[in-house]
Amino acid sequence: MSKILKLVLCLVFASAFVAASVVAVAPGAARVFDAGHSTPEALFLNPLDERSLVFDAAGGLRATLYGEQNRAPVPLSAIPEQVINAVLDVEDQNFWSHEGVNLRSTVRALFENVAAGGVAQGGSTITMQVVKSVMGDETSLERKSREAILALRLEEQLTKEQILERYLNTVYFGNGAYGVQAAAETYWNVGVAELDWGQAALLASIIRYPDLYNPIRHPEVASERRRIALGLIVDAGHITEEQAGLYAYEPLPTQVSRIAPSADDYFLEEVKQILLDDPSYGIGSTPEERYQAVFSGGLRIHTTFDPNMQALALQARNDVLPGELDGQFLFRNRVGEDVQGTAVVVTTDVHTGAVRALVGGPGFDAYRYNIATQGIGRQAGSSFKTFVLAAALESGLVPNDTVAGSGPCRFPNPGGYPDPYIVQNFGNSGGGGGSITQQTLRSSNCAYVRLGQIVGLQRVVDVAQRMGITTPLTAGILSMPLGAFEVLPVDMAAAYGSIANDGIYNEPYYIERIEGSDGTVLYQHQPNGRRALTRQTARLAAQVLEANVTGGTGTRARLTSQPAGGKTGTAQDSADAWFVGFTPQYATAVWMGATAGRVPMGNVGGVSVTGGSYPARIWGQYMNAVLDGIERVEFADPESTRGGRSLRLPSEVDPGGSGSSSSGRGRGSGSGSGSGS
Repeated sequence: MSKILKLVLCLVFASAFVAASVVAVAPGAARVFDAGHSTPEALFLNPLDERSLVFDAAGGLRATLYGEQNRAPVPLSAIPEQVINAVLDVEDQNFWSHEGVNLRSTVRALFENVAAGGVAQGGSTITMQVVKSVMGDETSLERKSREAILALRLEEQLTKEQILERYLNTVYFGNGAYGVQAAAETYWNVGVAELDWGQAALLASIIRYPDLYNPIRHPEVASERRRIALGLIVDAGHITEEQAGLYAYEPLPTQVSRIAPSADDYFLEEVKQILLDDPSYGIGSTPEERYQAVFSGGLRIHTTFDPNMQALALQARNDVLPGELDGQFLFRNRVGEDVQGTAVVVTTDVHTGAVRALVGGPGFDAYRYNIATQGIGRQAGSSFKTFVLAAALESGLVPNDTVAGSGPCRFPNPGGYPDPYIVQNFGNSGGGGGSITQQTLRSSNCAYVRLGQIVGLQRVVDVAQRMGITTPLTAGILSMPLGAFEVLPVDMAAAYGSIANDGIYNEPYYIERIEGSDGTVLYQHQPNGRRALTRQTARLAAQVLEANVTGGTGTRARLTSQPAGGKTGTAQDSADAWFVGFTPQYATAVWMGATAGRVPMGNVGGVSVTGGSYPARIWGQYMNAVLDGIERVEFADPESTRGGRSLRLPSEVDPGGSGSSSSGRGRGSGSGSGSGS
């Protein structure tokens, strides 16, 4: 007679024994008997949900990602004997000898259940609990009988060791911890291999009712349950009564620990959203599949994140910003109301595009919107002049070519507003003539509006987009050279990085490699650099922008150990302030402004904010710290250029530009706000 048939007969006869309940039990017993004779039912043990791990660029564990179940499966060989024996002594003392069902316990439970008119007592073996984890929590008599039958079949499919390993990685220990590894981390901030007998006894005692026996919420109940568990371990001969007495007085855990943190900062949130949104990473073709993979698939996600650079960026930002609030400052708007301001910092590797640091706002716990990467961006101010400079050099102009910077300057703007478009230099300076390099160092508004029209604003748009600007740009706006359009800080960092990288643009990226739980490589980043500027243009632009840091508007960003190039930016009414710069190794964008809306920063810490004030200081302190001790590397020298020429627009286009043009290449027909330094 088969084991299953024996079990079914025992269940039927035990049920019939309770005469008062025969009528209620008989139908269920019949179905159980049928189940024993039916075609064997397949029991599929799907892969366990497993948390995903996020690593930084050096391989350090940065975060865990999981949904409802925090689980880190471990092989049975990695689980210490004290944990295995404690669980077996408490939950299933005959595990190694029974064949999936403990008939004596099952029949005893059946009598109790029949008498109660339902399922009042368990009697489940560990094998039956594994089956239950697959089938769900229904507790009908028929369901319990089916579990028993499937448990017998499971014991024929798997070894005892395989069943035990599955159980120890499946069972719930409360506080979101599934499996012994997550439980060890949750309660003691250690791995399962480090648990002693007292800790093992506590875990074993929690299993039956993890909420009721929660040691953090119900310490008195948990302490008593641990005492009972230790007694069972003594009865099994695994420890002495004296040892049990000592373990019974071990302090209980008082708070939930997190050996591996959750994703709670701007960089990690960016990684998570990229994986959920983009099917190209090979973890799922649908949003549902990607969600399952990220939070339950046991992925190993290796990122570009540099924790040291992140810490230095945060420190520089917090040190330089006025006030006592880390990551933010308060200032008054024009009607006297307090406004929250902040600064963001984003750094890319100029040779690869890898994002090394990302400070996206005042603090992720209170402000989750990532200013550096999300939305339409913030007005660039004069930091956009770099794209005009690059377009000019791409078109064949050279840094020694001269252009008028006299102001105020006015330009016909038919069909646009205002008409004429009137430009003031920063501080209402009268300006004057000078080379492109000199006008860059002055951040002359009038010179750059003229230069934009000489080069052609469509050419400026084309160059900016080749260098990585992804936000909308329109060539018909005369104020484009002054940063009237919004840009994203991460785009600005990568764009300036192409100058330091001899004209090769690398798209910013965050994920280096993704592995499955078995180590299979699912995704590997491939270099995707493309030429945005000629080598000569990039080297000439680096030369001009380096001069701007040593003797122009960017002097507060000067470095002690490395050359640096960059450009300040101050948008209309000082509502946005920038410093974007690069070294031979990194490109970094710093933006400062109100967290919501455009609010003039006329008095922040007693300073009228410009890109050359707080943003340049943040950039300088940060990059000095990052590059401290690094051997100096110089920018490559450009080839020699022709002598400088005078660049002019036609007098009817630029009445104050002194003369007629021989090189006009197109101009915009609209206008917009924008000014900068």
